[in-house]
Amino acid sequence: MPNTGLSLSAPPDLKHDLPSMPRLIYPVGAYALSGLTRREGDDSPQLLSLDTIQGYLLQIDPQTENSQIINSRQVEGFKSATGLSVWQDRLWLALGHKVLSGPLASLALETVISLPYEVDGVAVWQQTLYVTSQQANAIFVYDAERYQLITEFALPGIGVENITVFGEYLWLCDRTEQTVYCLDRATGEQLLSVLTPFASPTGIAVPPETTPEGGTVWLTYATEEPYVRDNPNTPEFPYQLTFRDRTFIHPLQFQKKETYALSTGYRIEMIYAEELEPLDELQIENLTWRMALPANTARQRVVSVEPVGLPFITEQVNGQNVAVFKFDQLAPNERHLFGWRALLEVRGLKHQITPYDVEDVASLSADFKQRYLVDDDELAMDKPTVREAARRAVGSETNLLRQVLSIRNYVYDRLSYGIRPAIDTPDVVLERGIGSCGEYVGLLLALCRLNGIACRTVGRYKCPPKADQIGVLLEPEFNHVWIEFYVPGVGWLPMESNVDDVQEGGPYPTRFFMGLPWYHIEMAKEVPFERLQPADDSLELKIGDLALNHVRFRILEELG
Repeated sequence: MPNTGLSLSAPPDLKHDLPSMPRLIYPVGAYALSGLTRREGDDSPQLLSLDTIQGYLLQIDPQTENSQIINSRQVEGFKSATGLSVWQDRLWLALGHKVLSGPLASLALETVISLPYEVDGVAVWQQTLYVTSQQANAIFVYDAERYQLITEFALPGIGVENITVFGEYLWLCDRTEQTVYCLDRATGEQLLSVLTPFASPTGIAVPPETTPEGGTVWLTYATEEPYVRDNPNTPEFPYQLTFRDRTFIHPLQFQKKETYALSTGYRIEMIYAEELEPLDELQIENLTWRMALPANTARQRVVSVEPVGLPFITEQVNGQNVAVFKFDQLAPNERHLFGWRALLEVRGLKHQITPYDVEDVASLSADFKQRYLVDDDELAMDKPTVREAARRAVGSETNLLRQVLSIRNYVYDRLSYGIRPAIDTPDVVLERGIGSCGEYVGLLLALCRLNGIACRTVGRYKCPPKADQIGVLLEPEFNHVWIEFYVPGVGWLPMESNVDDVQEGGPYPTRFFMGLPWYHIEMAKEVPFERLQPADDSLELKIGDLALNHVRFRILEELG
């Protein structure tokens, strides 16, 4: 009998005990928040943040969302400030090339440090002052009383980073990397990195109970978003595309596992369905139509799956669940709608593995070499240009993680992203210098496999990353693929295809190197996403000639 649904239990790693405090705070009158710190209140802790455009120093109650301007007579002196910190009764401010400080009660600030670089963030703990600067790629550590430089650490990411400190830990958020880092306050050693659920974090505050093992950090975000404006002054063309500021505060929740960390997640509904609409009139006998289903992974839990339209049976293919639809006969002009609806729980994932951890990895098994080091998808691995690119990409590097990162950066240096109607082979893509996500993947696969690194394609869709639009129907414009590479003794690690290729010539972020944000949906591992199998093997059928697909998402709630 056909299955009417599939219910799957979560693997042990997905049974989390994260604190429940999901909340988005939109301070009234704020345009672009930057910098964040906690201040103990009479009843509950308050948050202080800067509106860098208006010059407001805002005190925000996270329980009621009530906001108060506490520098109402001094806003001009706070405009363009990007970072702040409070220690006891003093306020510290990052503004331009300077660090300013003064009594919190009077806000009579004076310059205490001037640098030749732009200052982005500031944090104070006891007698120590920490200053971040993207231009200098450094965290400067000062004596907070004599303002003498003690030491400096390298920034963990490539973007503008804000900073806070509590106890033995430095906490930073990076706008470009979309990442929160935790460092040892004494040595600068990185202890943790987790992905943020939204883009462009600009300020960070950490409650006392949070440690690198888990907890909550508060983050400010500031971006611009496009929207369609109804302009009554141009009745002939009333709708205009323009931009508006978008800023808010959100508590990110995370938990560290043995080799990875999970961050804020969402329960989402995904629908994938095909609408049978052949381009030509065809009579097809005994057609089997297979669709890959979402997978249970370290960051993704499949709560349930049910049919859309026609019923299906489920099969296990290479360890993956596949929906199988059987058609005894498809007559000309016959129409059907069939697919699946899945309820998923997804989180951000970031592996905490370093090159030092994989200095002495074991060799690949013979089975892995046969499956993941071969040209099984028109990868042009025999072409001289591709083989030479594989050699140049790694140079003399022998560490597996550094090899993969070098290959990724080599591909980013030589390709620019562009949508293509068809996927060309890596030799053609290299010559053209422009590729879609699938062509990035093809070149990455070829260069990795030629260097003895097992890898595979993963996909197939991303939920539109609009976690503030709970319950709204969301439809992605395109499908998407990325890769996983294998580290013996560790397992499969994800790597984005083209998304981190953000600027010509680099440096490139590593946010999605060994990491995935919450909105990636993992499926089609070890199996094709869709496959047609007619009784007559001589028939050459293309899915695009038979059907139109429909892909829909709905974010149901933020996970506690």
